[in-house]
Amino acid sequence: MARVARGDEAAYRLLSRRHVPAMLGLARRILGNSTDAEDVTQEAMLRVWTHAPRWQPLAQFRTWLTRVVVNLCLDRKRRAAWVALEAAGEIVDPTLGAGELAESQERDQMVANAIAALPARQRTAIALTYGDGMSNAQVAEILDTTVSAVETLLVRGKQNLRRALESVIDKD
Repeated sequence: MARVARGDEAAYRLLSRRHVPAMLGLARRILGNSTDAEDVTQEAMLRVWTHAPRWQPLAQFRTWLTRVVVNLCLDRKRRAAWVALEAAGEIVDPTLGAGELAESQERDQMVANAIAALPARQRTAIALTYGDGMSNAQVAEILDTTVSAVETLLVRGKQNLRRALESVIDKD
């Protein structure tokens, strides 16, 4: 590795001939896909070349290289699998249609009206917690009350909202 760190290509080729077959076999056993295994092995050997100046012999070279290959394989397995465009099916337009948009706006207005009809402290607790994403402790400080009181306000507020909106809540 010291020779590789100095840019010695012959030393790099020697390391490659010695270790690539074993690393390729390891990658194939982990990934089960020869194309991915070849890519991972090639990337590992690229890292040997690029990291050689920083490599420190705390472990044997083969141990270090094996760890690199295993990590690259695990990273590759975590990634979502690519799907061919043809297999993905028809592209769906994510925008709402006119009917869906009207329903959504009507539902939003009903929820806004129900929240507006809540008692002031319940409405404030709901708005700060769910609208602004504040913690119960932060809401308690703003309302000059206890966390327990905020939790009670939220429970009562949600109960009141559920009652006010029960005609439009899906029961499926």
